[in-house]
Amino acid sequence: MTPTLEQLMDAPSPASAWVLAQDCAESGLDPQAVQDSMRGRIREMRSSIERGLASDAKSITGMVGWNAKGLHDAPDVLNAPLLKRVQAYAMAVNEENARMGRIVAAPTAGSAGTIPGALIGVADHLGLDDERLVMPMVLAAGVGQAISRQMFISGAAGGCQAEIGSSAAMAAAAVTELLGGSPRACIHAASLALMNTIGLVCDPVGGFVEVPCVSRNAFFAVHAVSAAQLALAGLESFIPPDEVVTATAQVGRMMPLELRETAEGGLAQTPTGLRVTAAMEGREG
Repeated sequence: MTPTLEQLMDAPSPASAWVLAQDCAESGLDPQAVQDSMRGRIREMRSSIERGLASDAKSITGMVGWNAKGLHDAPDVLNAPLLKRVQAYAMAVNEENARMGRIVAAPTAGSAGTIPGALIGVADHLGLDDERLVMPMVLAAGVGQAISRQMFISGAAGGCQAEIGSSAAMAAAAVTELLGGSPRACIHAASLALMNTIGLVCDPVGGFVEVPCVSRNAFFAVHAVSAAQLALAGLESFIPPDEVVTATAQVGRMMPLELRETAEGGLAQTPTGLRVTAAMEGREG
């Protein structure tokens, strides 16, 4: 049975080892096989980052494609290399997705940049090799499973809070473990990340996972790192983690259909959004 967030919080340290043991006991898989699978996902994530940073080719619709490379190549005006790296990595993955490139849905294609942006971005900033990311990735998967017990991880089902919120929670937990955080700190980081996405609508222009999705991944990759930093400093979510998931699920059910990936509300219904949609559909006149 998939554990709850609070069970993960009370797990022996490191939380990822407990997640791995529980998963293998239930599935019958060999722990080494699961870790090898995660290594493969990390390689794919890194590959999508590298391809995304090297390309300024437009997406199918032409709305995105140059953002990640543009940021990566631009001067670091804030002298904040971690911030810039995390944002560029996240956008690189999502622009690869928009170009129909190979990415790892984590947990969805629309939120695919958040985990690699945050986790690989932090690791590269600190000079940590990819082997150090394997078990934090296991924990991220465990957090995603725990969230999915109580709500659908889908923008169509619960708004972007369900997609980018879940990915931010998964990334926050992973970054916290990478930096030596306890299971309790990891899960509170996940809770802090998720609770601060509640109410976020899913409003892709034209129904394509490009605007605002690409930049949204950049913002929420940083959001995940911020949550990790808060939790590592001992800050905790006042609302218990599983109650945060329940609240997110309730808000998702309350959202009108127009705000759940239908392109019938939000940015998709602005004059520019409507004009771009009409052009893509050949209805300029």
